[in-house]
Amino acid sequence: MVQSQPAHLDAVFHALSDATRRAMVERLVSGPQSVGDLAAPFDMSLAGASKHIRVLEGAGLVMREVRGRTHRCSLDAARLRDAQDWLARYEKFWNARLDALEALLAADADKGSTDD
Repeated sequence: MVQSQPAHLDAVFHALSDATRRAMVERLVSGPQSVGDLAAPFDMSLAGASKHIRVLEGAGLVMREVRGRTHRCSLDAARLRDAQDWLARYEKFWNARLDALEALLAADADKGSTDD
């Protein structure tokens, strides 16, 4: 049975599915940036950058402040915490699987050393 997830979590994962948007989020960790600053490393137009930023805003990851003609974006990391919490459940799952594999390999290695 598929558990329903809050729509905002779907929006976060959608927003982060694009490498350009992930890079923009990473740049915003150091502080607010203008749309032009966010667009510069990608050789894209301001309109192109704005489309990416709108997706990030829609996911609740970015807030945009408009002062005259300048649009400054800042990171709102609360939704990243929601995604991290969701992913943490699977981290526990994989850690348990890897621990079981490690125990199996150790037992196999011990068995191989006693067969001599």
